[in-house]
Amino acid sequence: MKGLLKNLGLILILIGVAILVVCSFTGNVNNNTVLVSSVILVIVGLVSYIIINKKVTD
Repeated sequence: MKGLLKNLGLILILIGVAILVVCSFTGNVNNNTVLVSSVILVIVGLVSYIIINKKVTD
């Protein structure tokens, strides 16, 4: 369970990046809701990665 918890931030970042890549390939770059939600996922993922890896030790 600690392994999944340590990778939670990376998973959130990858989901956000995947959304941005899909929007770029489909040409849906004018939809602010999708773009803002993906950027929020990336930021939350980065912050959670930093905080979780400071707290959780193997």
